[in-house]
Amino acid sequence: MLIQQHVDNSDFFDRTWNEFRVGFGRASGNLWLGNERIHQLTADGGCKLRFVIQQEASSTWFRADYSTFILGDESTGYQLTVAGFSGDVNYDAFTQHNGWSFATRDRDVGGIAVSYGGGFWYDSTLGGYARVNAADHWFDWSQLAGGDNLMHTQMWLRCP
Repeated sequence: MLIQQHVDNSDFFDRTWNEFRVGFGRASGNLWLGNERIHQLTADGGCKLRFVIQQEASSTWFRADYSTFILGDESTGYQLTVAGFSGDVNYDAFTQHNGWSFATRDRDVGGIAVSYGGGFWYDSTLGGYARVNAADHWFDWSQLAGGDNLMHTQMWLRCP
């Protein structure tokens, strides 16, 4: 199931908490399924996550798989549990977000979501390493071989 898609480096994901809670966009363009729906799908702990990312410099596609992907409920700030990395991307930029809560422009400790131009699981001091909802030059996957900047991303959820 497609839960995220970013087809350009625009500020399309610069949205409010409520918009991320319910979801927005469409599968033919930029998309966020919605944190509440993602929580409901992953709460039992049986889901896996796959990132498919396209590097801007080379147009090369990479994947990053996670054997554990759980999103807490709204009372936890949709806290992320992620582990079990594998894939052909040279650097695991997403596991470092483990334990972080979701941030949006209107619920943003430290101003990170405002700076990056899009909501995601960010830390108030570290920011983030996988910035797949960010805008402009912040739309990147940290330490990606050949250049960090991205031109397209997808997040796919696989549940039993």
